[in-house]
Amino acid sequence: MPRTGDTAPDFTAPLATGDVESITLSERLEEDAPVVLAFFPGAFTGVCTTEMCTFQDRIAAFDDLEATVYGVSVDSPFAQNEFREQNDLSFGLISDFEKEIIDDYDVRMDFADLGVYGVAKRSVFVVDADGEITYSWVSDDPGVEPDYDEVEQAVADAA
Repeated sequence: MPRTGDTAPDFTAPLATGDVESITLSERLEEDAPVVLAFFPGAFTGVCTTEMCTFQDRIAAFDDLEATVYGVSVDSPFAQNEFREQNDLSFGLISDFEKEIIDDYDVRMDFADLGVYGVAKRSVFVVDADGEITYSWVSDDPGVEPDYDEVEQAVADAA
């Protein structure tokens, strides 16, 4: 699992922004860093909706720090666009439909008792302009949300 001080694994994936675009992390770091990658298990679920809406409620603070927030899940970009619309999210959602990013960041989990396999653990990585992970938080409990103040402070430290 990549940790603080490691180079963030690079990726190219679909980005839901209302449309569907492509995002390559290393290219976005030049303009958008620091970047918050907020991995969540699935759109339209209770805790995930709360988490993404909390990031939205705090988006002005991240904007003030000239940081960019991206949610990351294995949902299709089309489902993510509907999720964005229903929850008035202004930030983009990265679709890891092929489950390559969750594997590269080592945050794959299963809900075997529910028959759901290969979703993202709730986790947050802050990546600075040099591509270094300056903050990482990973939960094995999908019901636990990140400490948003801690994430914001990590972004301020990376800015």
